[in-house]
Amino acid sequence: MANLREKYNKELRVTLQEKLGLKNIMAVPKLTKVVINMGVGEAANDKKHLDTAVADMAAIAGQRPVITKARKSVASFKIREGWPIGCKVTLRGNKMYEFMERLIDVAIPRERDFRGLNPKSFDGQGNYNFGIKEQIIFPEIKYDTVASIRGMDVCINTSATNKEDAKALLEVLQFPFKK
Repeated sequence: MANLREKYNKELRVTLQEKLGLKNIMAVPKLTKVVINMGVGEAANDKKHLDTAVADMAAIAGQRPVITKARKSVASFKIREGWPIGCKVTLRGNKMYEFMERLIDVAIPRERDFRGLNPKSFDGQGNYNFGIKEQIIFPEIKYDTVASIRGMDVCINTSATNKEDAKALLEVLQFPFKK
C-alpha cells in the first residue's frame, strides 16, 4: 500500500480539487504540520514522570520531544515559573504523514467507546484540534510498561483558510468524524 503522502499527491488532491471547485491544483489545501502536546502536571513533584512522558512521546512521534516549561508561577498548583511541566513535538514532512497514517488507521480505532471525532473542533483558520485520553492506543507503547496513563493534545495545521476547506481535506484523508 502506498503511504498517505503519495496517495494524497496522486489521487486525493485531484478529488479534493474537484470537490472544492478549484481551478489551480496549487490552491488545494494540504497538511503543513502536526503538533502533539502532553502536559505532565505531576512533573512538578517528581521529574521521573516527565522522563517517562518524553520517552512515550518519542516512541509515538518518531522524534525527540521538546520539554515545555511553565510560563507563570501558580501557587495553587505548586508550580514555579520555568519548571518543566510538559513536552511537545512538531512533525512535518514524511514523519507527519507517517504519524497521520498510524493515527487514522491504527490508533483512533483502538480508542475505547469511540464514536467519532468532533467535527466542530476547527478554528477559523483551518486548523483542527482534538485530545486523546490515553497514550496506550498507539501500538508503540507497551501496556505493561506504562506507569500512568496520560492524555495528549493533537493540533493538525493545514494550509486551508477556512474550516470548510480544512474539513474537506481531513474527510478526503478519511478522518473519522461524528455523523
